[in-house]
Amino acid sequence: MRRGAGSLAGIAAVAAALGTAELVAGVFDRVPSLVIAVGDAVVDSVPGWLERAAIATLGTADKPVLIGGILLVSTLLGAALGLLARRWFLPAAAGFVAFAALGVAAAPADPRSTVLGALLVGTVGAAVGVGVLLVLIRAARADHAAGATPRAAQAGAHGAGTARPVMAEPSDRRRFLVLAGGTTALAVLAGVGGFLLSGRERLGELRAAIRLPAPFRRAGPVPAGADLEIPGLTPLFTPNEEFYRIDTALRVPIVEPDGWQLEVRGMVDEPFTLTYAELMELPQIEADITLACVSNEVGGDLVGNARWQGVPLRALLDRAGLQEGATQLVGRSVDGFTAGFPVLTALDVEEAMVAVAMNGEPLPAEHGFPARLVVPGLYGYVSATKWLEAIELTDWDVDGYWIPRGWAKEGPIKTQARIDVPRSGTTVAAGRQPVAGVAWAPTRGIEGVEVRIDDGPWQPAELAERLDVDCWRQWYLPWDATPGRHTVAARATDGLGEVQTDERTPVAPDGASGYPVIEVVVEA
Repeated sequence: MRRGAGSLAGIAAVAAALGTAELVAGVFDRVPSLVIAVGDAVVDSVPGWLERAAIATLGTADKPVLIGGILLVSTLLGAALGLLARRWFLPAAAGFVAFAALGVAAAPADPRSTVLGALLVGTVGAAVGVGVLLVLIRAARADHAAGATPRAAQAGAHGAGTARPVMAEPSDRRRFLVLAGGTTALAVLAGVGGFLLSGRERLGELRAAIRLPAPFRRAGPVPAGADLEIPGLTPLFTPNEEFYRIDTALRVPIVEPDGWQLEVRGMVDEPFTLTYAELMELPQIEADITLACVSNEVGGDLVGNARWQGVPLRALLDRAGLQEGATQLVGRSVDGFTAGFPVLTALDVEEAMVAVAMNGEPLPAEHGFPARLVVPGLYGYVSATKWLEAIELTDWDVDGYWIPRGWAKEGPIKTQARIDVPRSGTTVAAGRQPVAGVAWAPTRGIEGVEVRIDDGPWQPAELAERLDVDCWRQWYLPWDATPGRHTVAARATDGLGEVQTDERTPVAPDGASGYPVIEVVVEA
């Protein structure tokens, strides 16, 4: 049989196996996606330098690229197994079983899945893949046999005993292609169906039905002049759909509020558990807080500002009663992620909270619904646990997810400024031009921003009205731009009087530092 037919048969069989497995994972609870399980295993095992390179290169697209890579490898593996099945079907079938076993072996790392669920989805996926491969290989062999069978009419035309093999009839080949193509299309539909059945649509309906309680302490009104509204300048509040997302979850956990609980445990006198309804009944606060990712390069966009609402952490800790030696608060996610920070921060920073809302609506699934931790002044890798299921009080020896991977134990956000206008590498007209951006130093606030053009002196920028010390502040400098190529740098001064350092450091182990510098061409 033709090699192309064998490869196509293997690809269609792998698609059928994966699509069916995704459908089963969507239909049944506690059944994992094998693709996501393998992807999570990859994320957990890659060295820190590779993870940092991926985020620096791909940003928030790192997860789709990884999933796409897994699917590409699966496709190539399917093509290879299809070629093998042309001559030796049983070894090819064993390859499908091994392929499924890899996903099953990776699945137990997800605390939301069960061993039986993993075995179920692996067995069904392997069985469907082997079955489809068998059917398609037989169809391909029949097609090839039809093309190689002597025809009587041709035997007569060339003389008795001189029959020549002829190419298959178009209908023979069409039958195989329709079978393979139809199988692949159904596999894609099954995979999409599994995604839809996973509860994402239902979760949207549940979120829409939630009515947020009025906080007992609201964020202050936005003063006039807090948003400069300069074209191209980052707005004061980042829309939820544009807020950056960096986490370890390849697929957003779908957590329905009715079955969710938050446990406060560990080194406490009175551990307790809250349902979603009970959490929503507790007194809540509202605060404007800027969050930043430790992987944000100088001048990068892995930072955002939102109005958060939730229950103060201090209230929960007071209820639990801290034991002596409880120096760290560890947030635990439903997907196994952990992040830890000093208990003193939770007690001293009034705005530290278990957040349930973001910019006036229940948390989006991508940002931690039904609840997450929001802690001003700390990078997310030590504090911002999404899809929160437990708050555990420990001593300082317990390490969160990222600490053994080369990141610092403590992660205070560094004072930073960013230039949004003009964009680096753009061309602007000579004359009066705005240089504008944002600066942040949560818990300390921004007291000043300075701008330097080329090798000139530092010039103070105009600051927008302050909203809160925990959120960023817009700034603006009118620039009389002259023709030529120019470099523009900026630096911020925080509320403690500390000036942003010019020392360039990488993001690891505790966040990048240095001045943001852009290049601009000015045309006459």
